[in-house]
Amino acid sequence: QVQLVESGGGLVQAGGSLRLSCATSGFTFNRYDMGWFRQAPGKEREFVAVINWTYGNVYYTDSVKGRFTISRDNAKNTVFLQINNLKPEDTAIYFCGRRNFAYSSTFSLSPRDYDSWGQGTQVTVSS
Repeated sequence: QVQLVESGGGLVQAGGSLRLSCATSGFTFNRYDMGWFRQAPGKEREFVAVINWTYGNVYYTDSVKGRFTISRDNAKNTVFLQINNLKPEDTAIYFCGRRNFAYSSTFSLSPRDYDSWGQGTQVTVSS
């Protein structure tokens, strides 16, 4: 059974930092791209960052470049999102997702291309 469990969210002031974690189980982690998405109240789930299954290549949405860093530890089956210089507009529930097939050769920015999700972790940034 595929499971993804996010943690690390919280309430922080603007300019602060958080490190989100997504612990996974039930599948061969090092064969899958892993993505981070977020969803603010009343909005659709949006892409934040993705890391591929090999070589650790990454891609970010423009609004987080230079502030967010995605990484993975294949030995621990965990993907991370380091968030620095938080802004109020970063407030959302953050989800990690598993790409819907193994050994992907291209990144996907669409949540429709991810077939397993965690329950999310709330990030709230006060101004």
